Amino acid sequence: MLRLLWAFLERDFVEETSYRLSFFMSLFSVIFGAFTFYFLAQLVDARTIPALAEYNTDYFSFVLIGIAFNGYFTVGLNSFSRGLRQAQNTGTLEAMIMTPAPLPGIVVGSAVWGYAYATLRVFVYLLLGVLLGVRFTHANVVGGLVGLALSIMAFASLGIMAAGIITVIKRGDPVTAILTQLATLLGGIYFPITVLPGWLQAISRLLPVTYAVDVMRLALLKGAGWAELRPNLLTLAGFCVVLFPLSLLIFRLAVERARLEGTLTHY
Repeated sequence: MLRLLWAFLERDFVEETSYRLSFFMSLFSVIFGAFTFYFLAQLVDARTIPALAEYNTDYFSFVLIGIAFNGYFTVGLNSFSRGLRQAQNTGTLEAMIMTPAPLPGIVVGSAVWGYAYATLRVFVYLLLGVLLGVRFTHANVVGGLVGLALSIMAFASLGIMAAGIITVIKRGDPVTAILTQLATLLGGIYFPITVLPGWLQAISRLLPVTYAVDVMRLALLKGAGWAELRPNLLTLAGFCVVLFPLSLLIFRLAVERARLEGTLTHY
């Protein structure tokens, strides 16, 4: 399995870095984004926002963690369907599926580079944050890593489901579109969900990204211990237990249906 994932990573790395301007412009967008929110945060007095007191931080630190780790959510939703489309366009999808390689390995491998690049972007965000005054002095790194691992699996599950649906419907990507908009508005990425009306907070708590960014802020900014992190970690683990096997089942059924209908390689 590791050799398979490495092969996908190497292939996608060579392809992406061959377009050097696009590669570096994407990294520059991180810099511009961080500075945009840094100056915007100068207008926000953290003392007037009780929700920020939970993390013992200012608005810039709050939003920096949100936009940095939201990258994993974006990758999880988009990488699998993008890899599927690319394989369909190049005519390699059916060939890959017919190989002895396990289907889960092919599915996960299509997103390995996306996660590697998202990790690079996170490091750039955090480095810029430190240079701009964000402090991670008391960070619970182990707790953050556990939360990140659970978050990635939960996000990937949603992305695999989306890829399966695209295999059948061919056009449009309703799952990704809807979840992206919901996460942007309700996921707690840009502002605490406590400022939302109660009924929107209820919807927010149905999204894995809400718990993901919360656990990362508690771990990295506040240095929260395991007792404080446990509710978010258990919720994310619950998402993983339910969504991951379900997503693989949906994807497998979608591939089998498309194969029987002779539309597996159709774009």
